[in-house]
Amino acid sequence: MNAANNDIIQRAQELIDRILAEPANDRDIELVQAQLGRYPRGMVAVGARCVCGRPLAVVTRPVLPGGIPFPTTCYLTGPEAVKAASHVEAAGIMQDYNDMLASDENLRAAYGRAHELYLAFRHELAERLGDSEEHIEGTSAGGMPVRVKCLHALLAQTLVMGAGANPIGDMVLERVKDEFDPSVCRCSIID
Repeated sequence: MNAANNDIIQRAQELIDRILAEPANDRDIELVQAQLGRYPRGMVAVGARCVCGRPLAVVTRPVLPGGIPFPTTCYLTGPEAVKAASHVEAAGIMQDYNDMLASDENLRAAYGRAHELYLAFRHELAERLGDSEEHIEGTSAGGMPVRVKCLHALLAQTLVMGAGANPIGDMVLERVKDEFDPSVCRCSIID
């Protein structure tokens, strides 16, 4: 195993340590249920919060109740974040990101690392929870590592894992900063 892989594994372990140190509580589940309009199956923890404390993205186990494989470990839930990512998708910007991936070797390499980090993160979570990954092994989210398919998933990875985890997620966050910014509360759900 090379040093880059070791760094990714170590970062994934540190992220999971942080996530599992504060598992989802009843209030978190209630808020996410209100955001989604349905019960958040398999929710392990809130991975990213608005400055006000409300959930923006959650971490979901690799296997949902009933044995359903679920590769989208970082799941965007904050309505303002979801809406902002949807606006970027509707504007056709995903094609721009795909074109950038095709023409920029450095971006492609960073996006590949984002995929590897996502896999290592989910693997570490699966190991600690006793979940199987056999049906989703090698599958991350958002089209990684070869294309941009879902900006919601990529933005969720950036929010959960931090700046630099996913270059496209970082670009989306920068693009939507006037509409959504985790350091500015624009939450529409009032408790």
